[in-house]
Amino acid sequence: MATRAEPHNPPAPAAAGLPRHVAIIMDGNGRWAHQRGLPRLAGHRAGTDNIKRLVRSVLELGIPYLTIYAFSTENWNRPLEEVQGLFGILREVIDREVRALHEQGVQIRHLGRTEGIPTGLQRAISRATELTKANRRLVLAVAFNYGGRREILDAVQRLVAAGLPPAAVTEETFAAHLSTAGLPDPDLIIRSGGEVRMSNFLIWQAAYAEYYATATLWPDFGPEDLAAALRAYCQRQRRFGGLNGQGPLTPAPP
Repeated sequence: MATRAEPHNPPAPAAAGLPRHVAIIMDGNGRWAHQRGLPRLAGHRAGTDNIKRLVRSVLELGIPYLTIYAFSTENWNRPLEEVQGLFGILREVIDREVRALHEQGVQIRHLGRTEGIPTGLQRAISRATELTKANRRLVLAVAFNYGGRREILDAVQRLVAAGLPPAAVTEETFAAHLSTAGLPDPDLIIRSGGEVRMSNFLIWQAAYAEYYATATLWPDFGPEDLAAALRAYCQRQRRFGGLNGQGPLTPAPP
């Protein structure tokens, strides 16, 4: 089953006007490498290294929740060499960066399943989440071996296993059984690389998210690209199905 844990000590609200929770589909690593005559794994390494720059920008802006889409359940269909290489890169980055993230007050969460992930990587993920679980400056949720449909099915199975009667299944109880339990729904979802599809990412949680797509390939996505996405977000009026910005919202953690 997918891992699921609630964050400890939720962060403070975001600065006025900014989204509280930004989620990013990091697309374009392979094309970035192809444009430079490099192997695809070189693009994945460059893209993974770029996460550090993104986290620094988000910390500076005071945005308290960030979710990144690192590896989907569908990515298993890629060549074995590429998949194994991605696993190796992630484990290397965790081991290298987790101490610095901890010192910056970043809480790391894993969204997705652990089945099939190499044991060494599972342990690295577990160490990182355990070390940082009490941090509250930024919750960094990493969707790895994650799929939105699979997450919903897992939640249904948990509800059935718990024996809840149909009348007791509300949006709130259902959300509490997702791997994102305890996280507010994303306000803004950014996709790099020029595509405009969701790719099975946070499909329950994104019901009222604002979307922003950019042609910038992920390894090149920098602070100026994030700023452009935030400017676009701030120019929109969120109505949530109502007329004056009042409508159904999933309550944020207390």
